[in-house]
Amino acid sequence: MADIAQGEVAPGVAGGPRLLLRLEGLTLFLGAIAAFAMTQQPWWLFALLILVPDLSMLGYLAGSRVGAVAYNAVHVTTGPIVLTVIGLMDGDLRVLGVAMIWLAHVGIDRALGYGLKYGRGFGFTHLGRIGKSAA
Repeated sequence: MADIAQGEVAPGVAGGPRLLLRLEGLTLFLGAIAAFAMTQQPWWLFALLILVPDLSMLGYLAGSRVGAVAYNAVHVTTGPIVLTVIGLMDGDLRVLGVAMIWLAHVGIDRALGYGLKYGRGFGFTHLGRIGKSAA
């Protein structure tokens, strides 16, 4: 991949594949909410934790590259899926509940078009540009 830091345009998916990825995010969000309900954890926990992954945006205080790495680290499904497996292996519904909240967050972000970030800046995502300069 070209070095985006050198001023080249950050690539982003477009057209039908972009729509499919956003629908996939919506499906992940709705499925995670349904699974959270099955854990019988309190809904206040969901409300309390749903935005916690966005604390990773604080990484942007250290620059675009650090911010992108921090944001991407908690906005991929790998972490919550590992947490889901741990919860299943331990039979711990609290852990499963937290994993479902995390997956719901990732899903709604994708559905709204907030993709994984490139080091060029917060508005450069794998789902295309976001923000004021996206148009």
